[in-house]
Amino acid sequence: MATFLYKLGRLSFRRRHFVALIWVALLTLAGVGAASAPAAGNSSFSIPGTEAQKAFDLLEQRFPGTSADGATARVVFKAPSGEKMTDPGNKATVQDTVKELSDGSEVVRVTDPYQAKAVSKDGTIAYAQVSYKVSGMELDDAAKDALKDSAQDARKAGLTVEIGGDALQAVPHTGSSEVIGIAVAAVVLVITFGSLVAAGLPLLTALIGVGIGVSAITGLASALDLGTTTSTLAMMIGLAVGIDYALFIVSRYRAELAEGREREEAAGRAVGTAGSAVVFAGLTVVIALVGLSVVNIPMLTKMGIAAAGTVAIAVLIALTMIPALLGYAGRKVKPMGEKGKLLGRAKKPAPTEKPNLGTRWASFVVRRPLAVLLLGVIGLGAAAVPATSLELGLPDDGSQPTSTTQRRAYDLLSEGFGPGFNGPLMVVVDAKNSDDPKAVFTETGDEIKGLKDVVTVTPAQPNKAGDTATITVIPDSKPSSVTTENLVHGIRDAGADIKADTDASVLVTGSTAMNIDVSEKLNDALVPYLILVVGLAFLLLIVVFRSILVPLKAALGFLLSVMAALGAVVAVFQWGWLSGLMGVEQTGPVMSMMPIFMVGVVFGLAMDYEVFLVTRMREAYVQGEKPAQAVVTGFRHGARVVTAAAVIMMAVFAGFIGSSESMVKMIGFGLAIAVFFDAFIVRMAIVPAVLALLGRKAWWLPKWLDRALPNVDVEGEALRSDSTRGDEDRELVRA
Repeated sequence: MATFLYKLGRLSFRRRHFVALIWVALLTLAGVGAASAPAAGNSSFSIPGTEAQKAFDLLEQRFPGTSADGATARVVFKAPSGEKMTDPGNKATVQDTVKELSDGSEVVRVTDPYQAKAVSKDGTIAYAQVSYKVSGMELDDAAKDALKDSAQDARKAGLTVEIGGDALQAVPHTGSSEVIGIAVAAVVLVITFGSLVAAGLPLLTALIGVGIGVSAITGLASALDLGTTTSTLAMMIGLAVGIDYALFIVSRYRAELAEGREREEAAGRAVGTAGSAVVFAGLTVVIALVGLSVVNIPMLTKMGIAAAGTVAIAVLIALTMIPALLGYAGRKVKPMGEKGKLLGRAKKPAPTEKPNLGTRWASFVVRRPLAVLLLGVIGLGAAAVPATSLELGLPDDGSQPTSTTQRRAYDLLSEGFGPGFNGPLMVVVDAKNSDDPKAVFTETGDEIKGLKDVVTVTPAQPNKAGDTATITVIPDSKPSSVTTENLVHGIRDAGADIKADTDASVLVTGSTAMNIDVSEKLNDALVPYLILVVGLAFLLLIVVFRSILVPLKAALGFLLSVMAALGAVVAVFQWGWLSGLMGVEQTGPVMSMMPIFMVGVVFGLAMDYEVFLVTRMREAYVQGEKPAQAVVTGFRHGARVVTAAAVIMMAVFAGFIGSSESMVKMIGFGLAIAVFFDAFIVRMAIVPAVLALLGRKAWWLPKWLDRALPNVDVEGEALRSDSTRGDEDRELVRA
């Protein structure tokens, strides 16, 4: 591989005009495609194989034209102090509002609170429910404005009016902090390279790669039903790995220049050595992201594949466009050890220059490996403790900031009708195969009334054919509580008995039941996903490092990182520690997909640092250095660059903490803290400590396996052999 990439690097350096033209053309083509593509609607959310999804599909079939996936809004009214919603004046105001809401072209129906008995027992709170033909993301701005205006008119009459539901759903924004993350990355690159030109290359190529990836996603969003979160995730990961991959190749290029090589030769060797590490690091990230498809949640699968595509683009750009741009930069990119005019006059380092910080740190770890190992493991273990209290769920209006009308409507409904009113359960009874459907509907309602934690059970509402009915159940507890989860399972258990007696199916659906099913599905998929992703990456790392213990140590270190990161997520988003600093206005359960998503993404990113740092160590070991000295050599060449890469990745991820969408905010924080734990504790402390303790055993590989494995030559042995032969030939010519 090293030889092929070496030739690719030299070719890209020589044919830089052609390479640059190709990437600019791809960016232009993707941009035109994104601009001309139809606007994407709201991404559909389906969970194949779950009972809640089966019930939803049955409703679409048996109750046609009801717009089951359409947006809903609950307009909640509260009477002034000392008044009732049943007072004539307040009643007239509500009925005028209902009439005004009914005029919308996208409105299917509006319920009158007084006819639907949607007035609280104390008479102070009432609500009207508005159902629309289309989803919240597809709803016209005119319909949203009409909804807001009707509420404002009622407020002028003296009522407190808030609007809940998904009708006011808005496209999330990431805020200016994303730009701050890129600015921090630029500063770190300038400090690392001491040159604006060298620092600008990784930023430029990363932005081009992300531009192509995100534009392609935008262009295909409507056709492939991709949500807004898909492009946000692709941008987040694409920026981080794009900058890092380019950073490693530029750094190796400067090191090759420092050894006296010509610029084209240095570019070829940089791509042949550091580029090999980039390829395998990218492969681990792609494996982890594509592996999300085993969960069988379409939204998660699409997010993973889209992000993996952006990572693949970042790898290709690093291997081709970076050497091309290095050709354009010429002598403006200085050899390693020389500073540009930005940070001082260019000069070569003195021969007696003291060891850098990476060398001094690695020497310390090699002298005290056991102490460093214990300290790192204990520290990460302490950070992981909050993960034992992990509670999973999906966000609803109760997790919104208290400043939003959705959250205030949620609180008013809880006050007037009980906490369970915000999470009603819809029970679908399929009595098509039953002899007496009406009797089955009545029996089902009676069974549910006898269960614990049930406040209200509405009469069955059959369809026109009379073979299917819906029953609404209001729990006594809030939607995200364990009690409500137990009630869902209780209804399903009762439904199993009814099916045995009457051959009728009883299914539970609704947003609350869907959240419960999603959490269970993700929990069940976590272990198979871990086995698949870690297993494939383990085999890949055996090929890269030609060792058994090094990949095993890498996998165990990753588990420490991800558990500590999950602990931090629980502490901030569930317990509320530092929530104000992170902009978390409302604590609650961690999103159901967060653990499995973090496992996938963090594993891929963790292996990046493992590959970049340890390949340098193996390179030194293969050249004849002792194991301990090889660790120090690896840090001397790689620690500064890995540190810069980690800081950049943290800055990019942390930039998404400013997002208005709780999912993106949580992902940004979780990935940023995970990179910190993995890069600075696992890879910088635990890894060298373990390698120092293992010595030569770290690089042991059974002879039969050594013969069976392909030789990918990540260390660039073939390049060194060619160089040695070339030097010998030149010496003969001189003689």
